[in-house]
Amino acid sequence: MKTKNSCYTYFIITGEFDPDRVSALLGLRPDKVRRIGEGRRDGKKYDCASWEFGRCDTYDPNISYLMETTILPLRDKIDLLNRIRRENNVSFYLSVVPHIYANDVSPSLAPSLEVIDFCHATRTELDIDLYVIDSADA
Repeated sequence: MKTKNSCYTYFIITGEFDPDRVSALLGLRPDKVRRIGEGRRDGKKYDCASWEFGRCDTYDPNISYLMETTILPLRDKIDLLNRIRRENNVSFYLSVVPHIYANDVSPSLAPSLEVIDFCHATRTELDIDLYVIDSADA
């Protein structure tokens, strides 16, 4: 069945840390980084850093599949992630960004036990940023 719905997921670390050190420690290449003091488009400076990884945008109505795909390379790095959290002033988020058309098939946003276990083990918060689009506006 064809759908207009879409969704993407990613893991992000935010806070006071050096993104290059996190990349080296985890042995992973982030999708996007932001450093403290870098300029924003509005001319202001960022007051926190971020390290974004594992963006998955292959839509599946079972959104848990996207979450699992995002965290898969991180599952064997739980001890390292906890070390990063302990040694820095950071927060971890698993971001889920669904764009849902009102008259389309509703996806399942429930995380699997695998996702829940990972989030619990790393103190990662789920951040669901839901966009519902009126089909008449599309």
